Amino acid sequence: MESKVKKVAILANGGDVSGFNAVIRAIVKTAERNHVECYGFIDGYHGLLKNNYIRLSSADTASGILAKGGSIISSSTNANVFHYKVIEDGKEVYKDLSEQCVQNVKEDGFDCIFTLGGDSTQKSARDFSLRGINVIGVPKTIDNDVACTDITFGYNTAVSVATEALDRLHTTAETHDRIMVLEVMGREAGWIALESAIAGGADIALIPEIPYDIEKAAEAIKRRQAIGKNFAVVVVSEGAFPKGGEVSVVHERDGGKGVINIQLGGVGEKVAEALEKLTGLTARCNVLGYMQRGGTPTAFDRVLSTKYGAKAMEFAVQGKFNVLTVLKDGKLDCVSLEEVVGNNKEIGAVQGGTPESNVRVVTMDHDLVKTARDIGISLGD
Repeated sequence: MESKVKKVAILANGGDVSGFNAVIRAIVKTAERNHVECYGFIDGYHGLLKNNYIRLSSADTASGILAKGGSIISSSTNANVFHYKVIEDGKEVYKDLSEQCVQNVKEDGFDCIFTLGGDSTQKSARDFSLRGINVIGVPKTIDNDVACTDITFGYNTAVSVATEALDRLHTTAETHDRIMVLEVMGREAGWIALESAIAGGADIALIPEIPYDIEKAAEAIKRRQAIGKNFAVVVVSEGAFPKGGEVSVVHERDGGKGVINIQLGGVGEKVAEALEKLTGLTARCNVLGYMQRGGTPTAFDRVLSTKYGAKAMEFAVQGKFNVLTVLKDGKLDCVSLEEVVGNNKEIGAVQGGTPESNVRVVTMDHDLVKTARDIGISLGD
């Protein structure tokens, strides 16, 4: 049966990751094989609001992008069109401009919008689905914290970058008898910190899911000193915090309702200072930062992104809308966007990491936690 879908559009939203372009390429190629026109909104939800889009084709605009980092259609951050900042009479005010987005989609004749993004992006996607827009989400984020899927595209590349950094820090730590602390991204989820710690041979991994006792971490280093190893490598997730303490924040802003208004950071330096005092070893902190996001995707992420993009377009052809494309137990599938957002039902409330949000975090029965403990990595508890 011929598909009723004839014209679709893609938008990329949130922080950049390696794999954006591989997903775009796969959607475009699969669309062309099904005689579907494909377009891309420039700058995510901002582009949807401004109705700024381009034609995507495997012959030109979407050609040669498989290994390219970033997004050829850009990506917006903190763009909540349900609570959007505008200037009126010289003053900043917030308005719900989502209806303009809905009108744009209908007037443009798009049969489906593909939303490439994390939990906040998919929350807005779900809200648009309630306004009559056909949406299919693709789970993106280096943090690996999107609900209902085993892995997000961009995560593997971030872990690989963190692992390479640990390999390099390891030689410096051993050469100079130092504690080398690597602070990685992750916000509420410690996936990057935990997996890179295992892959990079770290001695300690501090993650948001386990409030750490710095004394316990220091004890792990002292045990190493007792057997003649006067150095240590520590991985700290940016969202990690001590027992009874709070997360470290480097910047706060007023970006309006429903977006992330705090920038995490600084915990790595705090951990380094504390461990130096407790162990007597010189400690240095390295913040990996945006290095985790950029550059060429790994082979794993190229394949995963391609699978996600192709499957998402297949769902569109089949008429399966208002879902998130997921990988569960090694198989591609989809779940409803309602399931993805969990209890975060309020229209326009897009911020993740709240009690109502369905963010996927590391559980204590996960194999990564068990493996880390089995091989002697201290989790600070």
